[in-house]
Amino acid sequence: MTFKDLGIIEPILKALKAEGYTNPTPIQEQSIPILLRGTDLLGCAQTGTGKTAAFSIPIIQQLVLDREANPGQRKIRTLVVTPTRELAIQIGENFTSYSRFTGIKNTVIFGGIKQGRQTDALKKGVDVLIATPGRLLDLMNQGFISLNDIKYAVLDEADQMLDMGFIHDIKKIIAKLPSNRQSLFFSATMPPAIVELSKKILGDFERVTIKPQQATAEKVEQGIYFVSKKNKAQLLIHLLEKDPTDSVLVFSRTKHGANKIVKQLAKADIKADAIHGNKSQNARQKALGEFKDGDLK
Repeated sequence: MTFKDLGIIEPILKALKAEGYTNPTPIQEQSIPILLRGTDLLGCAQTGTGKTAAFSIPIIQQLVLDREANPGQRKIRTLVVTPTRELAIQIGENFTSYSRFTGIKNTVIFGGIKQGRQTDALKKGVDVLIATPGRLLDLMNQGFISLNDIKYAVLDEADQMLDMGFIHDIKKIIAKLPSNRQSLFFSATMPPAIVELSKKILGDFERVTIKPQQATAEKVEQGIYFVSKKNKAQLLIHLLEKDPTDSVLVFSRTKHGANKIVKQLAKADIKADAIHGNKSQNARQKALGEFKDGDLK
């Protein structure tokens, strides 16, 4: 099965080829035909399964075909709501990559920084808006954003939204969406509260589930080390020096702990940085950029 077999149009195929994509992942193979038919979708899938491409590719295609049939002023026709700034930025980058030969424009809005640049982009006109709930509601209340023309609405990482306390914000956003729309709802888990929320956004829908029994994405190899607290840093440094892979993510229970790990690694000449809620958005994006570029271990 190829993306061409799924009926993807040539400009998107060209972009996918440039990205090095040849064959769709299982969630893409199952979801794309459903979405191209205009049917609502409930997707139960973890990060790392390719779900962003599973919804962004067919949405871009529908937007291109819609624009050809109804040329005119550019309006927000797709809304993607996601829980974190970093995920919003990543989804925006994916939309930009897949739509590079189509003329479809997107922008990303999130809190933690001044809104001027974001509102300037909105004034110029975009087809796709990727947003975190708080900043979205804020700019809606200020009159910068209208959801009246939304044809495609995506709620991504819904269970994480629930965990982070966004449930009331999400309900406010759903209430503002036009009834005549296609809705997509993604969550790694399906607790009762998430099932209830999905009923509020979805009409008649089809469901795609990708290996929900797995606790981690299939590419993750797991291991465990039993070690005393005082020897944790020493073990981490040993593992990093023993297996010098391109890049490593280390999770810490606390913000203070994350900062401490960075200092301990620095003493061992291992370049690292921390990302947590006490860091400014600019500092977090700088650290992520250096990590992507390979400047950080």
